[in-house]
Amino acid sequence: MSQARQIEHAAAALRRGGVIAYPTEAVWGLGCDPDSDDALARLLRLKRRDPAKGVILVAARIEQFAPWLAGLPTELYASLAAGWPGPNTWLVPDNGRSHALVHGEHDRVALRVSAHPLVAALCEAFGGPIVSTSANVASEPPAMSADQIRDIFGDELDAIVEGELGGLERPSTIRDLVTGRVLRS
Repeated sequence: MSQARQIEHAAAALRRGGVIAYPTEAVWGLGCDPDSDDALARLLRLKRRDPAKGVILVAARIEQFAPWLAGLPTELYASLAAGWPGPNTWLVPDNGRSHALVHGEHDRVALRVSAHPLVAALCEAFGGPIVSTSANVASEPPAMSADQIRDIFGDELDAIVEGELGGLERPSTIRDLVTGRVLRS
């Protein structure tokens, strides 16, 4: 199946509440619709991830985050725009738009506009941001290939988008937008 068809297939799976895998900038990711109770719960079960931790949302462009950024002061918005697209995940004050399983126990939501063309195409095909969390079982190393995805998750995923990683050695930097504090570099 061509990559374009894989992306359309994966976007359709997301719209049906599925969980998918796809390559990101540094590791393979798992994704789902950030508004689907069932998909979020299933993704966290597959990863055996503590729901209190929350997950990252990834988008193709900053405009896709408009509902999450409503009410954000102009100077903070400018900081986001200057750092995207790219491997920068920002912790943004949650304005009430985020699902509880997205922000977890935090008062911030983690957002990134990806420069990876496949991730951007996936978000465009879906029509908005998707969850992006490393494709692994909690405390295990993340998958680095589609074959590893299949080994870890077997047939439990609704789609796998084949492709290359983005060439980064480590996952995105995570920074608090308000304080500037770096939580992961």
